Amino acid sequence: MFAASAPDGTARESGKVQTRSVVRVDPSTGRLVRVIDVVRSPRAPNKRSAAAAPPNVHSLVETTARSYDVDPLLVESVIQTESAYQPGAVSPKGAQGLMQLMPATARRFGVNDSFDPKENIEGGVKYLKYLQNLFQDDRLAIAAYNAGEGAVAKYNGVPPYKETVAYVEKVSRKYGKAKEKTGPAVVSEALNSSEAVPETRPVIAYTDSQGRWHMTTQ
Repeated sequence: MFAASAPDGTARESGKVQTRSVVRVDPSTGRLVRVIDVVRSPRAPNKRSAAAAPPNVHSLVETTARSYDVDPLLVESVIQTESAYQPGAVSPKGAQGLMQLMPATARRFGVNDSFDPKENIEGGVKYLKYLQNLFQDDRLAIAAYNAGEGAVAKYNGVPPYKETVAYVEKVSRKYGKAKEKTGPAVVSEALNSSEAVPETRPVIAYTDSQGRWHMTTQ
């Protein structure tokens, strides 16, 4: 039901709907008439940073990350940065779910439903582990997660893309803070400081005789 309007033209609220009495000119007669406007309260803004993790996500991250020998804190940092724990998140570019998997990446790592937290986390962790093995450097793995392994190979380091540089620093900062909270474990200098220049193994990209593209490290 709608609340009654106040005689002075102010709005009265009933739940999320308000009514407002106003005086307007009737365009057909030129007379002043009183009309009732319905005013709906605006929805609260979607604050991704305030989103809480869905049930069991932390345990899924812990179990999955351990099974692939990836630090769960790094996975949590990626999820926080990618989707703020929103399993239904979709980016403007089409990345989906908690770890924001592109459809091609999801298929590549055996994910059938990117909006299923368990499948999404497993696919994202497998991809992250693949990147760690490929580049042997967490900072480069994070950069490749955002920009693709081809971009990291091309520049033999973090690609000079504004989005990727900011992404690497954000994930690294969250990861560093998470590590500090877990105890006296030393955090990698490469992940703690944007000024640190990590030692990296050069990435070699080549095409074989059958036209297949490969990347490897020395």
